[in-house]
Amino acid sequence: DGAGKTSLFRILTTLLLADQGTAEVNGLDVVKDYKKIRQTVGYMPGRFSLYQDLTVQENLEFFATIFNTTIRQNYDLVKDIYSQIEPFKNRRAGKLSGGMKQKLALSCALIHRPSVLFLDEPTTGVDAVSRKEFWEMLKRLKSQGITIMVSTPYMDEASRCDRVALVQSGRLMSVDTPAGVTNSFGKPLIAARGTNMLELLNLLKQHENVVDAYPFGEFHHAVLKNEDQTSLENYLNAHGQKIELKKIFA
Repeated sequence: DGAGKTSLFRILTTLLLADQGTAEVNGLDVVKDYKKIRQTVGYMPGRFSLYQDLTVQENLEFFATIFNTTIRQNYDLVKDIYSQIEPFKNRRAGKLSGGMKQKLALSCALIHRPSVLFLDEPTTGVDAVSRKEFWEMLKRLKSQGITIMVSTPYMDEASRCDRVALVQSGRLMSVDTPAGVTNSFGKPLIAARGTNMLELLNLLKQHENVVDAYPFGEFHHAVLKNEDQTSLENYLNAHGQKIELKKIFA
């Protein structure tokens, strides 16, 4: 968080002017050709930003009208997504669940048939089932020739992409395939879970073979100096921890 992902997306979708430098989308300059870019890109911000007092159908009709099109004209593109919320088309958007808001926002971003789709942390705050459904929808959209750019803090989601860019403090650290990013890490990484997670984190940080350790969901992740996992396991067991260790990558 705070790496600059949202700012970068807002620059590329012509909603924010960069302090310096240049950027292009589909060969179009984000400053000189901003009107053309706005006609060819779709943007789904991280925070739900549709009109909450309008119904599901009214929101979709509104965005279609802005781009001088209709729901009927591009229904084939949003059908798989919109059909899941269409039974609630007369419900106000503000009354939808998180997963349904997500599907409505994606439908509105697609209704003008963009060639590039920008999704800013689209699954943050969404349950695991909805997250899986969402990525299946993106897979189908990709097969229709739409270029999709997704920002996410989750590496499991990044691994579903063709290319991954790591961003820190507004700078691109690397751009590679998911496998390339993993292979370039250079050190073994393990996941650990124990009976006392706070004590486990402190023990991991104190062990001589651990370079760094930090909480990660239900586990703690630990970066090792070498692949010797046995001494670490014995050390943790000696301190009364009943542990589960998983190798993420070597």
